[in-house]
Amino acid sequence: MRMKEVPVLWGCFLLWSLYISSSQTMYPGIKARVTQRALDYAVQAGLEMIEDMIKEKNLPDLNGSESLEFLKIDYVDYNFSNIKINAFSFPNTSLAFVPGVGIKVLTNHGTTNISTNWAIKSPLFQDSGGADLFLSEIYFTGIIILTQNEFGHPVLKLQDCYAQASHAHVSFSGELSVLYNSFAEPMEKPILKNLNGMLCPIITNEVEALNVNLSTLEVITKINNYTLVDFSLVGPPEITEHYLDLNLKGVFYPLENLVDPPFSPVPFELPDRGDSMIYIGVSEYFFKSASFAHFTAGAFGITLSTKEISKHFIQNSQGLGTVLSQIAEIYILSQPFMLQIMATEPPTVNLQPGNFTLDIPASIMMLTQPENSTLQSIVSMDFVASTSVGLAILGQRLICSLSLKRFRLSLPESSRNDIKVVRFENILSSILHFGVLPLANTRLQQGFPLPNPHKLSFVNSDIEVLEGFLLISTDLKYESPSKQQPSFHGWEDLSLLNGQWTGKATP
Repeated sequence: MRMKEVPVLWGCFLLWSLYISSSQTMYPGIKARVTQRALDYAVQAGLEMIEDMIKEKNLPDLNGSESLEFLKIDYVDYNFSNIKINAFSFPNTSLAFVPGVGIKVLTNHGTTNISTNWAIKSPLFQDSGGADLFLSEIYFTGIIILTQNEFGHPVLKLQDCYAQASHAHVSFSGELSVLYNSFAEPMEKPILKNLNGMLCPIITNEVEALNVNLSTLEVITKINNYTLVDFSLVGPPEITEHYLDLNLKGVFYPLENLVDPPFSPVPFELPDRGDSMIYIGVSEYFFKSASFAHFTAGAFGITLSTKEISKHFIQNSQGLGTVLSQIAEIYILSQPFMLQIMATEPPTVNLQPGNFTLDIPASIMMLTQPENSTLQSIVSMDFVASTSVGLAILGQRLICSLSLKRFRLSLPESSRNDIKVVRFENILSSILHFGVLPLANTRLQQGFPLPNPHKLSFVNSDIEVLEGFLLISTDLKYESPSKQQPSFHGWEDLSLLNGQWTGKATP
């Protein structure tokens, strides 16, 4: 009997393990897809980046010793220092996805011009000067592996590196250049051998240096005085023959409380497209977490005085006098009053094809303060404002703007026919439309940061609202350091364009 129970127990254990594993699956709030078009552009942009990098870098010194039998010299010790690459050409370079592995880099028929200082020493003489080194038929191949560390930072690894230059020509300069150039050819082969042995270690060291920079990325970035956003990787990339998908956490937290919201992201799939370089899927979860975090942090509340209401109405409407006189008439007010509006629950986010809406449940309280008295409530009621969300890309930010679709008070049945309530509903709708929403849109102009590689900006961007997520299609443009303002390592500087949006979001 006990023997029969063993398979049953093992079966229950296996099912429980599968359940635990599935329940712990972490779905992303943001997906970023890199297509073959992006890799093709990366060849061009990458060569520009390398050109910018090598202007500021020296290669390691090259040392060796060779015998010159034809000159009856037992040995010549040489040292090449201050090695700088002045120009290079890699006309046949390609990047390609290796499914489930990484990105393969291949280049051949490359050439480069190098300037260097040299010093030689032999039993008969020693001297120093300058030289030019020309390398040709350069070949390189390797696979770049992208993973993540325990903090969600991206990590690059170089695998299967092979690099070789087939030909080298050394040209010495100086008073005795004719003499030195006469025995340069015998030295070219050993120089080339030593140099080829250095190429992969040099490239690997550059990848490691890049990882040091990547490890300083602030994957958790402060957005404002209320919230943070987490852009850390939640798993290794998904690589197919045609694209690479990066899964980012994409969640907001209140500034003082890094606890996940009481709801979970749901899986979503990006459409199978390849016309743009980059596709970014921003899930409903991302916006819901933003709504929840801001609500929890107390960001959704505002108190407007008569003066502030007047200011915003003057900017947005000619009906201020009518509205204020109506309020005074209804409530027989002779003293200044204030409006206090506060969300009662996190605004509800809904993304449906072609439609992005935000429903804001809130309460409004009208207050007045007679002379030498405390604040007094005149009227208080709940309402729901349904807004549509307009979207635009500016720089590397997603800009949102709200417009009021409809407005309804939450009242008992007995109060719905009250003339004062009906008139106040119309007044409140005007205040929301011309006063509160413009204030909200001013705050929204700072936008949401979008993940983006360093020194690359978005161009030809487009936004679609699909079921459960936004799809941003965009190309990239590399900007050399001379065209950029100084910045420090952090997501907001690696992915954002300085300055504020002053235009109108496209609906």
